[in-house]
Amino acid sequence: MNRERLIVIGGVAAGMSAASRARKLKPDMEILVFEKGGYVSYAGCGLPYLISDKVKSSDRLVVYDAKFFKEKRNIDVFLHHEVKRIFTQRKAVMVRNIATGEGKEYPYDKLLIATGARPFVPPIKGMDSAGVFTLRPLEDGIAIKEYIGRNSPKQGLLIGAGYIGMEMAESFAEAGLKVTLLEKMPNILGTMDSEITEIIEQELNRNNVTLLKSKAVVEFAGENSHLRRAILDNGESLDADIAVVGAGLRPNSEIAKDAGIELGKTGAIKVNQRMETNIPDIYAAGDCAEAYHLVLNRNVYIPLATTANKQGRAAGENIAGGSASFPGIVGTAIFKVFDLEVGRTGITEKEAKAEGIEYAANVIEHGSRAPYYPGVSPIRIKLLADKKTGRLLGAQMVGREGVSKRIDVFATAITAKMSVHEIRDLDLGYAPPFAPPYDPILIAADELHKKLPDKR
Repeated sequence: MNRERLIVIGGVAAGMSAASRARKLKPDMEILVFEKGGYVSYAGCGLPYLISDKVKSSDRLVVYDAKFFKEKRNIDVFLHHEVKRIFTQRKAVMVRNIATGEGKEYPYDKLLIATGARPFVPPIKGMDSAGVFTLRPLEDGIAIKEYIGRNSPKQGLLIGAGYIGMEMAESFAEAGLKVTLLEKMPNILGTMDSEITEIIEQELNRNNVTLLKSKAVVEFAGENSHLRRAILDNGESLDADIAVVGAGLRPNSEIAKDAGIELGKTGAIKVNQRMETNIPDIYAAGDCAEAYHLVLNRNVYIPLATTANKQGRAAGENIAGGSASFPGIVGTAIFKVFDLEVGRTGITEKEAKAEGIEYAANVIEHGSRAPYYPGVSPIRIKLLADKKTGRLLGAQMVGREGVSKRIDVFATAITAKMSVHEIRDLDLGYAPPFAPPYDPILIAADELHKKLPDKR
């Protein structure tokens, strides 16, 4: 009797979380994972630190290899194998061995699409020049680090002032490069508000990063096929001998669309809370899929590793006959840029305006520790609340310490649909090295509460 077969398209966070969970719950299931790249389980968020040499070897970022999954979990992983088509009617996939070019069809009983995302590349002439990179799989990080080691570039150019641009600005600076950060839009970090981003811009300037806003690169030019300068849309020229394009991500959802699987308005694969698509026995998870936003009450596309892992786990459990649910996200994210910690959760004022939400907002600054304790530094917090109910809708923070802890408190409060009235009375931990008696969280909630019409 043939065993039930699960095929997973794509490894890494979502794919391997699903495969591992399905294996644990269904020991007799046959599980095949087809991964286009050369690594199946690695810490992609560590790539900027590999490039800056904080992480000395790419081996430190590899969590498990294909051999581990075969020997320890009885999961067959095929590296450098790309699934080209999904045949939903006969429940099969066509797979191409990238090394040999050979194609082979594999039938499935259950299928998980975990194809991830790819960098968005603007139409820039000369993208194939040596020294021009995107940063997504582990291979990209290794290639950038090796290029720096071989060529000793002096002028680093970063396209896009999002999370990757911020982290890579620090990474390039620590690698000894003079850094230019270029953003097409008039503001950096388009998902955050100006009260937070103005402090980040000051930090970039303090660390000698040249920030250029409302400018775009139209051409990479060089000598002997190596990058030497970038031409901007206004005709200006910038010296650059290495560049990383980090202008956002796009879901790898084309294979799903071609198979008749429904996409959401974001262009990512539409799934329910069980991670099911509109086609029976086909699931999707990770950076190729949408997630339900608990504030906006609709599906969104916010590709982050934490979401991918949780979606993959839920998909794997349901594939194995369980009843797991991934309830959704609140858009929590943190990053470090030089000496600053930056965090956000929920929605921003920009997003509230776009959604037509009636809100109240407030910004405060307060010390990270007791005022007399050495090392105290200011934390700036911006909160948003529903003007009618007082429910916390969003939080943004920036400071030199204590941000990551506090943004998680706000994320928990938003998930629990707490009001700012309830948050200001939270029993939070206090000791002089960690917080003042009235934590910045409590101060921020209390000050916003004063702006609400109903003071109850």
